Amino acid sequence: MSCLQTIADYGLRSVGVGERLLPRSDFTMCQQFTLIGSGMVWNIYFGVLALLGGFFLATALALAKNTETRLIRKPAEWFIFVFRGSPLFIQFFLAYEALSMLPRAGIPVLGITVDTDWMTRAWAGALFVLFLNTSAYAAEIFYGALRSVPKGDLEAADAYGLSGWNKFRRVTWPTMLRLAWPSYTNEAIFLFHATTLVFFSGFPAFRQEGDALYYAKYFADKTFNPFIPYPIAAFYFILLTLSVITLFGFINRRLNRHLPQERRAKMRFRPQIIR
Repeated sequence: MSCLQTIADYGLRSVGVGERLLPRSDFTMCQQFTLIGSGMVWNIYFGVLALLGGFFLATALALAKNTETRLIRKPAEWFIFVFRGSPLFIQFFLAYEALSMLPRAGIPVLGITVDTDWMTRAWAGALFVLFLNTSAYAAEIFYGALRSVPKGDLEAADAYGLSGWNKFRRVTWPTMLRLAWPSYTNEAIFLFHATTLVFFSGFPAFRQEGDALYYAKYFADKTFNPFIPYPIAAFYFILLTLSVITLFGFINRRLNRHLPQERRAKMRFRPQIIR
């Protein structure tokens, strides 16, 4: 079988397109690169959707934590504390066990039975956990940036007659993003790396359609040689990290385009070894 035929057969296998059976013998480098790369689709899916949803929830949590109203501030503080204070790995297991306790037959709502079985699958349950986790970390980053908005900017907004929503949209929020973006970039990179924990969590792979680490472990178990599939998975994540740095770097330049060159925030990648 040629490499092009292997790519055609297994390139989208992780999403249910192509060959149903995994290769059983005579494993080639092309098969390993193709299947592990196919599994990256799920890692990108988890990371992109969790980031998109988490960005907006994190902004809301940062604003809630910054308010003087206790009934709004305290729930935000506890949400951030719980999800930052507990390991992501344990959050996966607790979420799976909690979702597994839902009735298999569904929950009746207004005469309609809502199916709950899909929540225990990785594409839904694990995504929900990643969404909450990154929201908590990003909220703390945004909160710190929100507290660091220069008072001179806010006073200038008041002088121009801006208040309420207009002041937040035109001055506070853009300045907050500009200050927080370098740190938020590191959170985005860590989130994509954290998607590999989905494989080790309680959420099962559906019909052998797993992420990159699922296929890497498959080849490592079959060949008894972990020094080929795992470096291949690491190679794909390095490419993904470079893509994130490039995209977020472009956004960072857009956020700082009005500043002199020497005042623009520099992008620095600081890997987080442990949370």
